[in-house]
Amino acid sequence: MRGGPSVLGIVLAGGEGKRLMPLTADRAKPAVTFGGTYRLVDFVLSNLVNADILRVCVLTQYKSHSLDRHVTTTWRMSSLLGNYVTPVPAQQRLGPRWYLGSADAILQSLNLVHDEQPDYIAVFGADHVYRMDPRQMLQQHIDNGAAVTVAGIRVPRADASSFGVITPARDGTRVESFLEKPTDPPGLADAPNKVFASMGNYLFTTKTLVDTLQQDAENEDSAHDMGGSILPMLTERGLAQVYDFDGNHVPGETPRDHGYWRDVGTLDSYYDAHMDLISDHPVFNLDNRRWPIYTHSSGLPPAKFCAGGIAGESIVSPGCVIRGQVTRSVLSPGVTIEEGAVVQGSVLHDNVRVGRGAVVRGAVLDKNVDVPPGATIGVNPERDEELYTVSRNGVIALGKGQLVQ
Repeated sequence: MRGGPSVLGIVLAGGEGKRLMPLTADRAKPAVTFGGTYRLVDFVLSNLVNADILRVCVLTQYKSHSLDRHVTTTWRMSSLLGNYVTPVPAQQRLGPRWYLGSADAILQSLNLVHDEQPDYIAVFGADHVYRMDPRQMLQQHIDNGAAVTVAGIRVPRADASSFGVITPARDGTRVESFLEKPTDPPGLADAPNKVFASMGNYLFTTKTLVDTLQQDAENEDSAHDMGGSILPMLTERGLAQVYDFDGNHVPGETPRDHGYWRDVGTLDSYYDAHMDLISDHPVFNLDNRRWPIYTHSSGLPPAKFCAGGIAGESIVSPGCVIRGQVTRSVLSPGVTIEEGAVVQGSVLHDNVRVGRGAVVRGAVLDKNVDVPPGATIGVNPERDEELYTVSRNGVIALGKGQLVQ
């Protein structure tokens, strides 16, 4: 941050994303397309860059080629000012082994910290959809003299078993305990029906992070995970504090999308997050020009609607050609909907083609899927279950280039 404390951004982007299969069969989870033109990693990178955290390392590991290419070709910063966003692959710097966990990933990449010698380190996850100004979290961290500050979002207590849960002390900021996916956690003092879920975003004083990583590495019983190992260790020492995401305000936000955050780790949450985008007054508004989400520009022509082609409550990206009917859907660049085809409540990735008279409902189709003329997806549930991946809530998913039968 120019004229202020030095902050290094470390983005943890090595996740395999098994629960998001088949979308992660050929790519890392942070490289999955979202919202038509974006990749999931674009959201965290945009938040950091908009907050003037302009030196960012993206730690990768699992099927990282697509992610590496996207970061390298899209996120080009000013080398004149020494700024950069760079992918950092697993390099086996501490011996012939890959990353054992997210904490081990940073431990094996401490050369990045030693090179930059920052005052603070922002360790953020790479696969959430949200807007956040990290400067406000950093200011609380500095003001309170914290060793680590973790961002927490209020979620219903009934949903606690899906998250790491932060229990604040009586002062409201110090973390008293950290519970991994508890079934019956205590509610918040001012909201008994809610808990603080960890967002996977941490701010560390540099010395604290380096020392704690080295101590964790010596523990053979550790999972070497940021949320499961490092945060509990610092919590036991009374050094961890929580930042309430509800107090974070981003320029250009609306009352409707203030505090929006989604973990899109499953097909159902991924699909639901897309449905949040498409209403006239969306739950999450992509069109915030005061806090933009940046991504690669495809250079494709504007979308084209031919005779009879219509789209309602939908996002239609450049290069699309619409001859059929599209409702409540998100279309990535280069999608073609032929005459008589019907697409409803679906998410179509790059270069998907829906043939003449075909029907696609409640589906997520990865790039290069070709739906033949007259074919149906989302019409016959029993047939879909036999042929394709179907989520718990009935979302049908086809992988990259998968054959439609």
